[in-house]
Formats: sequence, C-alpha cells, structure tokens
Amino acid sequence: MTKLSDAQMIILSRAAQNECRIALPLPDSMRGGAASKVVSAMLAKGFLEEADADMRKGEPVWRETGDGHGVTLIATDAGLSAIGIEPVGATDAPPEEAAPDTLAEPDAAPKVRTQREGTKQAKLIAMLRASEGATIEEIMAATNWAGHTIRGAMSGALKKKLGLEVTSEKTEERGRVYRIED
Repeated sequence: MTKLSDAQMIILSRAAQNECRIALPLPDSMRGGAASKVVSAMLAKGFLEEADADMRKGEPVWRETGDGHGVTLIATDAGLSAIGIEPVGATDAPPEEAAPDTLAEPDAAPKVRTQREGTKQAKLIAMLRASEGATIEEIMAATNWAGHTIRGAMSGALKKKLGLEVTSEKTEERGRVYRIED
C-alpha cells in the first residue's frame, strides 16, 4: 500500500464520499502554498486529476483558467486504491487509459540530490571528510552557524537526506570529533 500523508488521506477520503469524486473543498487548515504542494504531489502520483468545473452547477473550483472557466480536482481509481477503497464500477475512462497512470509510478526514478559547491553545507562536508575530522567549535568558526544548527544539519541533511555516515569520537586533545568516512 502507498504511504500517504495525513492531508492526502483526508483529501482522498472526502473525495471518496462525494458521488462525483470531487476532492474539494480542501481541509480548512490547508491554505496557499501548503495546499498547492500537497495537490501537486497528488496530481504527479496520479491520485488526483484536474477536470473542468461546471460552475453553473456550483462545482467547487481548484483554480481558474482565466477565461471564465475553472478546474476542479477529481480522485482517480489509483487515489481511491491508495486509501484502500475499491472503485465501484467502471469510471468514465476506459481501463486502458487508467493503466498507464498506475504503471508510471513504480518506474519513476527517485530524485537524486546533488551537492552545490561553495555552500556552507559543502564546507561542512569537506571538513568532516578530512582525515582529522572536525569539532563543533571548528565548524562554528568556519560556517558562522550555531552549535544546534550544525548538529541538525549533520543528523538531518547529511544523514537522512544525503545518506552520509557521520561518526563521532571523543578525544582528549580536541573533545568530540565528527567525521564522514567514505
């Protein structure tokens, strides 16, 4: 089963309860950029699709197209399946049109993070890859970061996002020394 955020679960659950599978309105707590980010991710995964909104019937509008028309969000079969609901009957689209959306997700390559040169993070990585490693105080002097920022960068950006193995060792001369061993 696909892992969904709480917001995605709420949006798809609401859509499943609507006869036309309309995923609007979004939760009250979701506004602006947060709403755009969640909906964009769901559109990319094929859980939602955009459809022309019939404004005469009062269908909710996700965005206006600028020509007096609007677009609404509709939950797809893949979206309903992601929350464990088996779509009832066939949708308006024939099955051969729905199949490429469901097959495209597993083939999608994961995003590869690249390191930019000249950033404080690049400087941090270079200091940690040096054979002598670096202490928090040394990194603070080189990056002008606070100690908690450095520790957060090591555990979050380096370990979790970049997958680097950061080790530490306490020495008598320098105190705790951090390293990335390749």
